[in-house]
Amino acid sequence: MAHAVPTRGTSTGARTGGTGTGRDASGRRTPDVFGARTHLLAKWAMPLAIGLVYGYWAASVRRHGGPVTGWNLLFGFMTVLAFVLLWYVVRAVADRLPREGHAVLWGAFAGSALGFLYSGSGVAMFTCVLVSLLLAAAVTAGLYYLFATRQDAEDARAARHRTLTRTT
Repeated sequence: MAHAVPTRGTSTGARTGGTGTGRDASGRRTPDVFGARTHLLAKWAMPLAIGLVYGYWAASVRRHGGPVTGWNLLFGFMTVLAFVLLWYVVRAVADRLPREGHAVLWGAFAGSALGFLYSGSGVAMFTCVLVSLLLAAAVTAGLYYLFATRQDAEDARAARHRTLTRTT
């Protein structure tokens, strides 16, 4: 198990909150177990790994338990390509949106991805749309809650820091 090395100004080296930039509210650098190279690799490799699972799943749903064919493999790899490209586009666009738009965009992506898979199984279209909308609403609500609470906490820490620097 890896433990962070204490940094100057903290007794345990534990994260004291921050803005997500590797610095806490007072501007000191917070400890990070992984380096920038590892984070960059994960940022680009994770969508590809999830896309491979998604493409395999889509291809297996489409063949309905039959034999694997060349067209089935092509469909799976094209699904991987579309999923990964859409993931990168959604991530790039969502980072530029306010928290409400960010949550809605990721919710729409998750709902659409599920709807595509579920529609291939041969269920009624109404059921497919309903399940997709329910997932999209759940993801949107969860992400909005996450983004709102994180931003509110960061704003409170920044305000407290401004107050402390003015009084000293």
